[in-house]
Amino acid sequence: MNTTTAFYRTLGRSGIQVSALGLGCWAIGGQFYNEQGQPLGWGDVNDDESIRAIHCAMDWGINFFDTADAYGAGHSEEVLGQALKGRRDQVVIATKFGNVHDPATKWALGTDARPEYICRALEDSLRRLGTDYVDLYQFHIWGYPPNEAVPVRETLEALTQEGKIRSYAWSTDVLESMEVFAKGPHCTAVQNELNLFRCDEAMLDLCERENLAAINRSPLAMGVLTGKYSASTSFASNDVRSHVPWYFWFKDGKPAEEYVQRLDAVRDILTSNGRMLAQGALAWIWGRSERTIPIPGFRTVQQAEENARAMEFGPLTPEQMQEIKMILE
Repeated sequence: MNTTTAFYRTLGRSGIQVSALGLGCWAIGGQFYNEQGQPLGWGDVNDDESIRAIHCAMDWGINFFDTADAYGAGHSEEVLGQALKGRRDQVVIATKFGNVHDPATKWALGTDARPEYICRALEDSLRRLGTDYVDLYQFHIWGYPPNEAVPVRETLEALTQEGKIRSYAWSTDVLESMEVFAKGPHCTAVQNELNLFRCDEAMLDLCERENLAAINRSPLAMGVLTGKYSASTSFASNDVRSHVPWYFWFKDGKPAEEYVQRLDAVRDILTSNGRMLAQGALAWIWGRSERTIPIPGFRTVQQAEENARAMEFGPLTPEQMQEIKMILE
């Protein structure tokens, strides 16, 4: 076991202690498709390798895993459940609901936020995960109207009273949405996009005011911040990164040259003290706020270990954070 290098943070109001780094399980779900038939997976996966990677991460002190019922149309939850058999009490599991997919075809069937659907989706997730409770249950419809979200929040409050979930969150970058959810006593986090290229100050301020954790998706800008890709890199047609118009650090299915150059400008700071580039990008997130918990994705044992070992170094120093700010502004 290599847990001595890990450090921990509090999952907002819940008081749950989680490793300062979680792992996002989108990529290990395999292929699934949006309503236009475009792939939403990250290419080919190997379930045995995924399970080994999860075990490796746990050996390095990671106890927080984030998935969703949509990832691979349920397959990500199934793989995570297999990996955690006999070890459920060692981990904190977060999953999501709201985006509906057909497990047989892997195609999207739209969205659903009705209370009866939420309860049914949770039961399906519990079955796939092989557990009788979820630590953090997250609303996955990013742009759901905030003024219609109260019944969703009330349903999640009822599920906490039943003991089927311990806390809940919304995966969104819409501040008004989180202001609605934050009124619920058991709302404990927001899952928001945060990385070296994008930092929503207002959302972090809300987390500070409301005692919420900020669980950070796309902490490595879908791989751009690993430094492994150039502006000429092309992704396979079955990789979601080949067609992601909603992520500004990609252009025409390739890493945008502007952001590759921005990364190069701060490379020396991020790789200080022996860090790998991705480890430096994660350290920047920790340096931004004590409420941040990045959840980089993975498909291999090597990726899981490299991400986990970022905790050996901890956050960047205030001086390094200021230097990066001056360069990128």
